[in-house]
Amino acid sequence: MNLSKITTTVGLNIGTVDIGKARLMFWDLGGQEELQSLWDKYYAECHGVIYVIDSTDEERLSESKQAFEKVVSSEALDGVPILVLANKQDVETCLSIPDIKTAFSDCSYKIGRRDCLTQACSALTGKGVREGIEWMVKCVVRNIHRPPRQRDIT
Repeated sequence: MNLSKITTTVGLNIGTVDIGKARLMFWDLGGQEELQSLWDKYYAECHGVIYVIDSTDEERLSESKQAFEKVVSSEALDGVPILVLANKQDVETCLSIPDIKTAFSDCSYKIGRRDCLTQACSALTGKGVREGIEWMVKCVVRNIHRPPRQRDIT
């Protein structure tokens, strides 16, 4: 794999993945600040959220936390399970899961009673990704009767 070809998402990438009997559709939304205003357009049809944190970028952790707070505060996502993928755990100098949880701890009351998991992973090696996705599938299946929320346009 050519590491120089790996880039952050700009805009929107859509893909599907089959896990057992479940077919998941992923909407990979870019995390740049100018794109965050578009995120809520996708919430109404969402049955689960996967939020990815760059565990090596301590300088932008506060910015990431603010974006995460906006996500978990959205009424359209009430009850929707959230998987936080702490990416780049293969890098020796990365923040640990306890460090990330501490940094995000004041968001915990906004998560409420919904399912939420912080999973260490490496997108590069694949470690931890499958475990996180399998957890999300279990949550979505358990939550299958939650209808997508249509926004009122008034």
